[in-house]
Amino acid sequence: MPSAFRVAVLAAIALAFPATAFAGTSAGQPTPTNLDTVADASQLTGLRVDLPQPNCAVNALRCDDVAVLNTLDGFNIQPRLTIPFSGPIDLSTVSSSTIFLVGPGGHVVGIDQAVWEPLTNTLHAESAEQLDQDSTYLLVVTRGVHDADGNALDTTTFRHDLNFGQTKDPAKKAYRKALIDALGSAFVAGVHTDDIAAASLFTTQSITAVSERIRNQIRSAPAPHANFNIATGGARAVFANALTLQIRLNRQNSVAGALTSSTLNPGALFLPTNFPGSVGTIAYGSFPSPNYEDASQAYPPVGTRTGVPAVQRNETLVFTLFVPSGAAPAGGWPVAIFGHGFTDSMNGAPWAVAASLAHSGIAMIAINVVGHGGGSAGTFTISRPGQPTLTLPAGGRGIDQDHNGTIDSTEGVNAANGSIVSNRDGLRQTVVDLVQLTHVLQSGVDVDGDGTADLSSSRIYYSGQSFGGIYGVELLGLESTIRAGVPNVAGGPIVEIARLSPSFRGLVGLSLLARGLYNATPVNGTNFDENMPFKGQPLVVDTVNGAEAIQNFLDDSEWAQQAGNPEGWAPHISMPVIYQFARGDKTVPNPTASRVIHAGHLESRTTLFRNDLTNPLFGTSSNPHTFLTNILGPGQTFAYQAQNQIATFFTSDGATTIDPDGAAPYFETPSTLFPEDLAFIP
Repeated sequence: MPSAFRVAVLAAIALAFPATAFAGTSAGQPTPTNLDTVADASQLTGLRVDLPQPNCAVNALRCDDVAVLNTLDGFNIQPRLTIPFSGPIDLSTVSSSTIFLVGPGGHVVGIDQAVWEPLTNTLHAESAEQLDQDSTYLLVVTRGVHDADGNALDTTTFRHDLNFGQTKDPAKKAYRKALIDALGSAFVAGVHTDDIAAASLFTTQSITAVSERIRNQIRSAPAPHANFNIATGGARAVFANALTLQIRLNRQNSVAGALTSSTLNPGALFLPTNFPGSVGTIAYGSFPSPNYEDASQAYPPVGTRTGVPAVQRNETLVFTLFVPSGAAPAGGWPVAIFGHGFTDSMNGAPWAVAASLAHSGIAMIAINVVGHGGGSAGTFTISRPGQPTLTLPAGGRGIDQDHNGTIDSTEGVNAANGSIVSNRDGLRQTVVDLVQLTHVLQSGVDVDGDGTADLSSSRIYYSGQSFGGIYGVELLGLESTIRAGVPNVAGGPIVEIARLSPSFRGLVGLSLLARGLYNATPVNGTNFDENMPFKGQPLVVDTVNGAEAIQNFLDDSEWAQQAGNPEGWAPHISMPVIYQFARGDKTVPNPTASRVIHAGHLESRTTLFRNDLTNPLFGTSSNPHTFLTNILGPGQTFAYQAQNQIATFFTSDGATTIDPDGAAPYFETPSTLFPEDLAFIP
């Protein structure tokens, strides 16, 4: 075992506790623990979670939740640690020096966000940082934790409790041996097992394995070509951008009703502030993409070591493409994939950014996210003076999932029937679609039909706002051939965004109501009380009825959804990035952005928009979430400055990061502030 490992653990324990007499208060079996797993050779970790099922007749949804967790090959990479005690403890002795984790290479991880449950004498805490995927960790509770009278806890009895003669269980015997081996390698140089009050060994889940396997399937298949002949009669849907070009979106918002028409505005690309004339061509095309979601909008579970994800169906996806004016450079225009946000579509945010990128010689391409853009029957109607009107598919990906006759703005991105999977696989599938789109771009894209590629097959970049930043982090962690990326106002995990955001907190309330966990009256959807501290805050003594059950559900949700959580993917980003976020963001609150930044060690690659400084001076929105796309409001200057940072970054192939406003204080590049509070402006 590396000497650094021994030194780190020995130092932590030596500071944690003196030798003291037993006082009669003990710590029980901590969780997570590999005692709650079964062997499974199809998994990378060699095991699969095996939690006991609750009474399904009492709470069917909770039963379904556990069934989902039991398909995973390990525990949460940001685990909620639970330690029962036989009596009250001195809470002042709870710290990262008395309770900690030891992981690969002897890395010691402390605890944070601790909650004490006085009715059950139970301590909950989260790991102070995200853990490595598919790795085994040792959780140690030392006798530096004291009882309420100041006495050290009893020493652990796990050797006796898990002895083969006691349990008659070979699996528990094997666990006991693994735990002893872990302790034996950690506690050396005179540190005795009597200094341990409780211990647990657990293995974290794989995050990237399934998506990596799908990516490899896509890469190994012949690259499909972009098809621009998707208009009426097979006409090419490539149009010169002009003030006389009219594009109507006929969106399907209901199963049986009429389509809802609205006008897209190419004229906005000619605004005096929007680099008029920079976009020369607006084109629509399609490409095929494999979809791995089953009828419930979830990925069927497969073994992370040997399982082969199966294509459930193939889809034809429609894209919008903005091409700069003028002659393409040698090798074609560099191209940025742009990801739109939650409830938005490719007809929204991409239009607000396209001109800035085109002005810098960068084409932009966008698709609709799974469940977005209305139903598949939607169309575009294209009108030009003196030419036939053309109709083409609008590429809507929404469905009437709840069978109420309407297609809501995000319907289909979540798994059906209130599953704890939520939008994990809608996010993963969107990333798969973008990996396929990258494959298409790399095969060469001939926009004008002259037989020559107009877009670069190598200079491919990514930027996305909000939801587009969230799945963008996953894309950047998965698709290493993308040259550089700029996730904007992203955060994670999704359940934490929803819990903390005034815009989405009601979605968590609905999940709690469905499971009988809502703990406030009268019910308004958002007034439930989870009673959880922010990161870095002191321990909370929880006396709120029902809060513990909500906390546990939030942890289970995070655990179930980790494969689609940008926090889990951030450590795998290898290309240059800028992570743009905003102070006081009410849609993706700051603590969730900080989690992704820290997980990916992206602190030096951040740009923070200081909305707390601009608000009193410029009257910008109290919610800065759309600072990148707000090109028509009072924050217009900031929008173009942020867009210019992206354009400069991409034109330099990720080599140049400018401060958007130079010496002015409204952007910080890199940020020195990674907030763990909300700082909402009323």
